[in-house]
Amino acid sequence: MTILNIETSTNICSVALSRDGKCLFSKINAEGMNHATMLSPFIAEALQAAESLQLKLDAVAVSGGPGSYTGLRIGVSTAKGLAYGFNIPLIALSTLQIITQMAVKTIDSPDKQSLFCAMIDARRMEVYAAFYNLEGILVRAIAADIIDEQSYFELLDNHTVYFFGNGAAKCSDTIQHPNAHFIADCIPTAENMIQLAEAAFHESNFVDTAYYEPFYLKEFYTTTPKATI
Repeated sequence: MTILNIETSTNICSVALSRDGKCLFSKINAEGMNHATMLSPFIAEALQAAESLQLKLDAVAVSGGPGSYTGLRIGVSTAKGLAYGFNIPLIALSTLQIITQMAVKTIDSPDKQSLFCAMIDARRMEVYAAFYNLEGILVRAIAADIIDEQSYFELLDNHTVYFFGNGAAKCSDTIQHPNAHFIADCIPTAENMIQLAEAAFHESNFVDTAYYEPFYLKEFYTTTPKATI
């Protein structure tokens, strides 16, 4: 099957076209929150690549959060429009699982008991985090965690834990347990969605195109400007 993968959950905007688990086209922009400008041209190029190969889209996959409210809103609304327009299924994937997919590949011969903690940056010392095992199975649910010197010690006492994602860097000075290791440069990209999207398609793990909403985890807060005199 042919799947269009869309990832906009952080400051990275990326699109990938896959066929039977192989990447045929990939485009990424890491210059900041330019998703509203960059996403549509990236998708247009991906669709042109599919047309040139005489491929018909079978599904659209999108990173569904947690992450940036604006990024998720742009990515998910675009993916829903494509799924509706092409009359194909919509697949929603966890941003944290996407990052874990990348992190696992960076470790040579990891211990089978190792855990992988994906972190998305939130406010101050808060992160959106989840723990996965080597097989990518969720072992601790996604939560908004405030990081201090005692964070995750109950897991670190019994496991080697790899921390990664754009929320991990600010935690490296605070989490000092000897079993804690930090992996740099693990970012969620559309290419890292391909295997997960493929598995979801085979399992018919689709979401309702009309009613699906991103997993923001926390409510979106806005500030009211102070009145000027």
